[in-house]
Parts: sequence; structure tokens; C-alpha cells
Amino acid sequence: MEEQLETSWDKLIEKLSSWFDSLILSLPNFLIALLTFMIAYWISKNLQGYLNRILRRMIKQPSIRGLITNVISVLIIVLGVFLALAILNLDGTLKSLLAGAGVAGLAISLALQGTLSNTFSGIFIAVKDELNIGDYIESNGFAGEVIDIDLRNTKIKEIDNNIVIIPNRMILDNPFKNYGLTKQIRTTIKCGVDYNSDLEQVEEIATSTIEQVFPPTSSRPVEFYYTDFGSSSIDFILRFWIDGKKNLSALEVKSRAIKEIKNAFEKNGIEIPFPALQLLNQPK
Repeated sequence: MEEQLETSWDKLIEKLSSWFDSLILSLPNFLIALLTFMIAYWISKNLQGYLNRILRRMIKQPSIRGLITNVISVLIIVLGVFLALAILNLDGTLKSLLAGAGVAGLAISLALQGTLSNTFSGIFIAVKDELNIGDYIESNGFAGEVIDIDLRNTKIKEIDNNIVIIPNRMILDNPFKNYGLTKQIRTTIKCGVDYNSDLEQVEEIATSTIEQVFPPTSSRPVEFYYTDFGSSSIDFILRFWIDGKKNLSALEVKSRAIKEIKNAFEKNGIEIPFPALQLLNQPK
């Protein structure tokens, strides 16, 4: 019995001694792995502020910038963990982590397919700078001013003050009109004058009226064209450019232009005819 206990004790001491020897031999690798992970963690934390300052020049939405910096930070930490495991010669553990991460990533991507699609669409929109807060857009049957762009949705405020929330994927997958991408908007006025009017005088008065109210540039003059012989009038269109980035600006300018043209025609005795319904008294 005593001999058996002594043998077991000797084996335990030998085992502990081998473990201790292994620990002493692997201590430099452990310290290097720990140092590698700490450096990766330090870089990930300090790189966030620097990346945020760089991305601020390209991406105006804080939520998109935050997502990109967080993803890069996490990737750096994960890279530090993998390097530390490789230094410790834990190849089996590293392969298991990679396999598990691949399976988990596939499951998450399938479960969050719609959310991830909206997220990447929002990032693409922000990076391409095709849509910014304050732009007036028309998309998916709605029109209004963009008030917010987050990781999933774009919020626009319509003229009647209603808020419309559109998923980023729907904006990216469908055509949309952005008035904010250009500095000028062309306005078109359609009108008609009496058949007895002097057409040269009409053109001169209408053109000069618009030029006085909305001075044109040399490259984009006021355009005037007669278009049709109407049932009660000779029709024409008047086209000119204004500075503006919103459809509302075009409506305001169009309203003012109509009032100015009407006043100018009235001062010069030019009539704008309108259909009249004449009632005839018939004998009973």
C-alpha cells in the first residue's frame, strides 16, 4: 500500500513538474501574446477618434460614422486575439473559433438579411454623398426634406409637416429625384393670349418681366416659345432658371412669376382668355 502511494505521489510530482516546465517554457510566448493583444486593444480604442475625424469629411451622418469606426475597432481586437492564439501555438483553438465564427456569421446574416441590407444601403448612400440631410427629394411616391439618415431608415418631412420613414434599401433600389444635387431649378410657365394680341409685343413683355424679377445668366437666358393654336387662345411657354435646391422654391417662384406676368399683361391691354359658358334661353 505504501509503495503504491509513493508511486502515485512520484507520478503526481512528475506531472506537476512537467506542467511547471511547460509553463516556464511558454511564459515568453504568453507574455508576447498578452502584449500583442494589449497593443491591438490600444490601437482599436485610439483609432476610433482619428477615423471619426477622417470620415467626418466624407460622411455627414454621425450614426454611419459610428458604425464604421466600431466595426473597424472590433476587427482590430479580433485580429489581436487571433495573433495571440497563434503565438501560443493554439492552432486547434484558432481553427475552431474561425469555424464557429463562420457558422455564426452565416446564421446571423440569414436572420438579419433585411436589416443588413438597409444598413449597407445607408452606408453606401452616405459614402457616395448622393443624399444628405436638408436635401429635398422625391422617392417611392413621397416628397419632402430629408431630416435624418440612420442605419436603417431615411426620414423625410413633407410639405404638410408629416414625417415619412423610408427603408434605405427602397431608396437605393428605386429611382429618386434629389433637388439638392443641383444649385439651379428650371421653372416653366404655360399661358395663352387672345388671338387679337400682338405676338411680338406679348413675347417682349413676358420676357422682360421675368428678366426684371429673376435676372438670368448669360449662359441660361429666358426662353419663350409659342406652342399651339388653342380653342380660345394662342398658347406659349416661358422657361427660366432660378437659384434653389427645393421643389418648394420652384413653386414659390412660379406663383410670383404668374402674378407678375398677369399684372404686366393687364397694364398693356393684353387679354388672357378663358373658356366661357353661354346659357341660351329657349322658348318653352
